[in-house]
Amino acid sequence: MNNSDYLLKAAIKKVTEKLNEILVEKIEEATNIAQDAPEILKKEFDSLKGSIIEEALRMEKAENIQENESTSTYQDSKIKKALNEIEGINKQIDLFNKTINNQIK
Repeated sequence: MNNSDYLLKAAIKKVTEKLNEILVEKIEEATNIAQDAPEILKKEFDSLKGSIIEEALRMEKAENIQENESTSTYQDSKIKKALNEIEGINKQIDLFNKTINNQIK
């Protein structure tokens, strides 16, 4: 064999060794990630679940506030209507009293 053959074989050997080293390193990284993946996914799922529960509670609270405001407005309008009717009755009573007082005089 001549020098160029040795040079080519040495280059192939070193490139192969370097690729194997990189491959082993990447496999180790992938293994570590795969081992950590269930824990990472569990944390993300728990975080998502917590966010969903918080949002549901916020939405429920907002709806309850809106319902209370609706009920309060409805009750206020019923009270106003009743007060207006009472005021109308009072006016009729006053008018009736004046009429009777005028007839008595």
